Amino acid sequence: MGQDSVDRAPSAGRTSAGGPVRTCIGCREKAPRRDLLRVVAGSDARAVPDPTRTAPGRGAHLHPTQECLDLAVRRRALGRALRVPGGLDPDPVLAHLARQQDQHDPRDQQDQQGQ
Repeated sequence: MGQDSVDRAPSAGRTSAGGPVRTCIGCREKAPRRDLLRVVAGSDARAVPDPTRTAPGRGAHLHPTQECLDLAVRRRALGRALRVPGGLDPDPVLAHLARQQDQHDPRDQQDQQGQ
Protein backbone atom coordinates (compact mmCIF):
# COMPACT_ATOMS: atom_id res chain seq x y z
CA MET A 1 0.00 0.00 0.00
CA GLY A 2 1.62 3.21 -1.18
CA GLN A 3 1.26 6.79 -0.10
CA ASP A 4 -1.19 7.51 -2.95
CA SER A 5 -3.87 5.20 -1.59
CA VAL A 6 -3.54 6.71 1.86
CA ASP A 7 -3.89 10.25 0.48
CA ARG A 8 -7.00 9.41 -1.55
CA ALA A 9 -8.89 7.39 1.04
CA PRO A 10 -10.14 10.22 3.29
CA SER A 11 -11.46 12.25 0.36
CA ALA A 12 -12.94 9.37 -1.65
CA GLY A 13 -16.49 10.28 -2.68
CA ARG A 14 -16.22 13.90 -1.54
CA THR A 15 -15.76 17.23 -3.30
CA SER A 16 -13.32 19.86 -2.13
CA ALA A 17 -16.31 21.57 -0.48
CA GLY A 18 -16.94 18.41 1.53
CA GLY A 19 -20.11 17.17 -0.20
CA PRO A 20 -20.70 13.70 -1.64
CA VAL A 21 -19.73 13.04 -5.26
CA ARG A 22 -21.61 10.71 -7.60
CA THR A 23 -21.07 9.59 -11.19
CA CYS A 24 -23.70 10.34 -13.81
CA ILE A 25 -24.83 7.07 -15.41
CA GLY A 26 -25.33 8.91 -18.71
CA CYS A 27 -22.16 10.88 -19.41
CA ARG A 28 -20.06 9.15 -16.69
CA GLU A 29 -18.81 12.49 -15.32
CA LYS A 30 -18.45 12.96 -11.58
CA ALA A 31 -20.45 15.75 -9.99
CA PRO A 32 -21.65 16.82 -6.56
CA ARG A 33 -24.68 14.79 -5.52
CA ARG A 34 -26.79 17.96 -5.23
CA ASP A 35 -26.33 18.59 -8.99
CA LEU A 36 -27.62 15.15 -10.02
CA LEU A 37 -31.06 13.55 -10.09
CA ARG A 38 -31.41 10.30 -8.17
CA VAL A 39 -33.39 7.58 -9.93
CA VAL A 40 -34.73 4.36 -8.37
CA ALA A 41 -36.39 1.27 -9.82
CA GLY A 42 -40.16 1.25 -9.39
CA SER A 43 -42.12 -1.91 -8.73
CA ASP A 44 -43.54 -1.80 -12.26
CA ALA A 45 -40.20 -1.95 -14.15
CA ARG A 46 -40.05 1.82 -14.51
CA ALA A 47 -37.24 4.21 -13.65
CA VAL A 48 -38.69 6.59 -11.06
CA PRO A 49 -37.16 10.01 -10.32
CA ASP A 50 -36.32 10.62 -6.65
CA PRO A 51 -35.55 14.37 -6.44
CA THR A 52 -35.74 14.35 -2.62
CA ARG A 53 -33.31 11.41 -2.41
CA THR A 54 -35.52 9.67 0.16
CA ALA A 55 -36.89 6.64 -1.71
CA PRO A 56 -35.71 3.30 -0.35
CA GLY A 57 -33.45 1.02 -2.31
CA ARG A 58 -30.57 1.31 -4.70
CA GLY A 59 -30.33 4.58 -6.56
CA ALA A 60 -28.53 5.75 -9.67
CA HIS A 61 -27.63 9.34 -10.44
CA LEU A 62 -27.69 11.37 -13.63
CA HIS A 63 -27.52 15.00 -14.67
CA PRO A 64 -31.07 16.32 -15.00
CA THR A 65 -30.76 16.75 -18.77
CA GLN A 66 -32.31 15.05 -21.77
CA GLU A 67 -28.83 14.36 -23.15
CA CYS A 68 -27.67 12.37 -20.12
CA LEU A 69 -30.94 10.44 -19.96
CA ASP A 70 -30.60 9.58 -23.66
CA LEU A 71 -27.04 8.38 -23.09
CA ALA A 72 -28.12 6.29 -20.10
CA VAL A 73 -30.90 4.67 -22.14
CA ARG A 74 -28.62 4.07 -25.14
CA ARG A 75 -25.99 2.47 -22.89
CA ARG A 76 -28.65 0.48 -20.98
CA ALA A 77 -27.16 1.98 -17.84
CA LEU A 78 -30.42 2.41 -15.89
CA GLY A 79 -31.12 -1.29 -15.46
CA ARG A 80 -27.47 -2.12 -14.94
CA ALA A 81 -26.87 0.58 -12.32
CA LEU A 82 -30.04 -0.34 -10.45
CA ARG A 83 -29.32 -4.06 -10.81
CA VAL A 84 -32.63 -4.82 -12.47
CA PRO A 85 -32.75 -7.65 -15.02
CA GLY A 86 -33.96 -6.38 -18.36
CA GLY A 87 -34.56 -2.76 -19.13
CA LEU A 88 -36.42 -0.04 -17.28
CA ASP A 89 -38.97 2.31 -18.80
CA PRO A 90 -37.43 5.81 -18.63
CA ASP A 91 -40.73 7.66 -19.31
CA PRO A 92 -41.30 8.81 -15.68
CA VAL A 93 -37.82 10.35 -15.62
CA LEU A 94 -38.41 11.96 -19.01
CA ALA A 95 -41.70 13.45 -17.76
CA HIS A 96 -39.96 14.75 -14.63
CA LEU A 97 -37.25 16.42 -16.72
CA ALA A 98 -39.89 18.03 -18.95
CA ARG A 99 -41.74 19.40 -15.90
CA GLN A 100 -38.50 20.76 -14.47
CA GLN A 101 -37.65 22.43 -17.78
CA ASP A 102 -41.09 24.04 -17.94
CA GLN A 103 -40.75 25.37 -14.39
CA HIS A 104 -37.29 26.81 -14.98
CA ASP A 105 -37.91 28.49 -18.31
CA PRO A 106 -40.63 31.14 -17.88
CA ARG A 107 -40.12 32.36 -21.46
CA ASP A 108 -41.57 29.09 -22.76
CA GLN A 109 -44.64 29.52 -20.56
CA GLN A 110 -45.11 33.13 -21.73
CA ASP A 111 -44.77 32.07 -25.37
CA GLN A 112 -47.41 29.37 -24.90
CA GLN A 113 -49.80 31.76 -23.15
CA GLY A 114 -49.39 34.39 -25.87
CA GLN A 115 -50.41 32.00 -28.65
